[in-house]
Amino acid sequence: MTILLPRRRVLLSLAATALLGACATSPGGGDAGALPPIVFVHGNGDTAALWTTTLWRWESNGWPRARLHAVDFPNPLARDDNGVEQAGRSSADDQMRHLAAEVDRVLAATGAVKVVLMGNSRGGNAIRHYVQNGGGAAKVSHAILGGTPNHGVWNNPGFRPNNEFNGAGPFLTALNAPKGPNGDEVTPGVQWMTIRSDNNDKFAQPDGVWIGAKGTPTNVTFDGPALKGATNVVLPGRDHREVSYHPEAFAAAFRFVTGRAPTAGGPMFVVPQDRVQLAGKVTGFSAGGPTNGPLPGARLQVFATDAATGARRGAALLDQTIGADGRWGPLATDPRTPLEFVLEPPAALPGFAISHTYRAPFARSSDTVNLRPERAIADADKDAAAVVTFTRPRAYFGLPRDVVTLDGETAPGIQPGVAGVASAKRKYAAAGQPVRGDFRSGIVSETVAGRTWPASERRVTVLELHE
Repeated sequence: MTILLPRRRVLLSLAATALLGACATSPGGGDAGALPPIVFVHGNGDTAALWTTTLWRWESNGWPRARLHAVDFPNPLARDDNGVEQAGRSSADDQMRHLAAEVDRVLAATGAVKVVLMGNSRGGNAIRHYVQNGGGAAKVSHAILGGTPNHGVWNNPGFRPNNEFNGAGPFLTALNAPKGPNGDEVTPGVQWMTIRSDNNDKFAQPDGVWIGAKGTPTNVTFDGPALKGATNVVLPGRDHREVSYHPEAFAAAFRFVTGRAPTAGGPMFVVPQDRVQLAGKVTGFSAGGPTNGPLPGARLQVFATDAATGARRGAALLDQTIGADGRWGPLATDPRTPLEFVLEPPAALPGFAISHTYRAPFARSSDTVNLRPERAIADADKDAAAVVTFTRPRAYFGLPRDVVTLDGETAPGIQPGVAGVASAKRKYAAAGQPVRGDFRSGIVSETVAGRTWPASERRVTVLELHE
């Protein structure tokens, strides 16, 4: 079953729910402790931090924080060949085993019998694999897959045939084998929902441009993430990540689990807290790419900043050398104070810059404010006095859908068409000046202010959106 949510209907629905309440409530008015735990599963190369604002939305609408858990896979990138060992990369079985252990831990901690699983992209592969082959069918009530390439990013037995994302490969072929009397692709006994874009998912495209094969057919269609036997929801215009992390995706998931619309927090579904406490991890890189393992020896400083200019307001709120567990914090703040995170990688990690990451105020507490070092300034940018990157971790920039500006000018490097670029970089002729990033897309609007820093000192500026 496919449910198409026209954009006008989606926006009207969000506006209507905003009128129903402005504070966190327990769904149905029942015991919040009886609500099912939810385990969130990130995608390829990502971290638990991408679920931060989703966690805020569930909290604001009645879910206790102790019943919300975001997984951090140690090696989040998939292998080139799923069956061949690759340093710093994980197989589908690695992901399944890690998820199974996390589910057991959450069930033991909460006393619940079953969990809800929600995954983005590759995270949905882990969910399906766990439910079908790892014993998850007895421990999962609902499974929600946002942008998961269920029929592959490409479907070609002659191209990287044993890759996890090949729809013609053994992994996805086995997952999609017919099940039950109706020949469903989903494992019976669990309620399944997929959320996909209409045609704006970079990894569900008929042309191979987004896998480096422009002009080559992928043999994948726009409805590749849909599954026979699931409730298949379409969010028009949303991109590969928005179908998991956007407020519309939250609203669809909330309704699927509870049977009703969320009512708290306005169109963004987030209720700010009076006092905010932040913490997270500092992670690094291996030979295989980014990891979610700790980066001991890094130094992290956090400053309060001026919302208009990005200038620091006083001494550091936190100055910490990262230990063996990678954790930082806690840091007490409020929902009105923008922050600058200064991350200096350890000497043992050459080739990386000192990053000054600016964030708008955090509306709620979070223990998933995870940080990774930024790579050193590219040779092509070394003629600049300063380099600024404007980044959207939970989605992609898309033109003409979005308005994306740096200091009032359209951010460079974003091509019109399918939304597929998550950052925009601009070179500046001077360090020490204010810089402002503005983003608008439908109901979503956010501004981040920062400062430029000297590239000669291998420092970079990052303006990072919450949404």
